[in-house]
Amino acid sequence: NEHFKQLCAFKAKNGHCDVSQNDEQNKCLGQWISYQRTSYKKKTLRSDRIQQLNSIDLVWDLCDLSWNEHFKQLCAFNAK
Repeated sequence: NEHFKQLCAFKAKNGHCDVSQNDEQNKCLGQWISYQRTSYKKKTLRSDRIQQLNSIDLVWDLCDLSWNEHFKQLCAFNAK
């Protein structure tokens, strides 16, 4: 899949798979990832695609990611 190859290249360059739909250079890729996430939430994404995207650590729920990052920051702040 061409989009998956593009995502792998993006991750190699940026260290993550969070491609914004607003990123002009990667707009199509960002839209494709958004579609994959939506399909995953609706349970319509094929299991082989899920495994493929899991293999490169795609974050399925950005809200969970954001919450976890903020929680880590809070814990670090409280530890000071």
